[in-house]
Amino acid sequence: MIDLLNKYPKAAEVVKNWFTEKMIESLNTDDVPEDFKEMIRKDVIDNEKLDKILGTQPRTLFDVFDENEIFIQINVFDTFSYSINQGKAISGSWKTRKEAEGFAVKIAFEILEQKLSTDEVTVEV
Repeated sequence: MIDLLNKYPKAAEVVKNWFTEKMIESLNTDDVPEDFKEMIRKDVIDNEKLDKILGTQPRTLFDVFDENEIFIQINVFDTFSYSINQGKAISGSWKTRKEAEGFAVKIAFEILEQKLSTDEVTVEV
């Protein structure tokens, strides 16, 4: 994951902002002390911290991509595959869902970076 975050800095910034917003939303309760809330608001999520948050669960990013109109669908028929954005399928098959999700997230990072950089998206697989 750290490689994707470093390779696609604009997409990484979107992911960082999304996670920061979610953390701040989760703090909007009286159960959390104000000083702790302030510490979290000031603490910047860098690529290394984000890599630890995401760990080995690429599907954690699906909501981030959904909000940016990059929709990932995992399909299964003997093996796992994926499609992105209603039928713009990129072919390939993997033995596990996690492998298919990981590859889909790599492509989604590239698409998001291109969307943020230009008006045209072209992906090489």
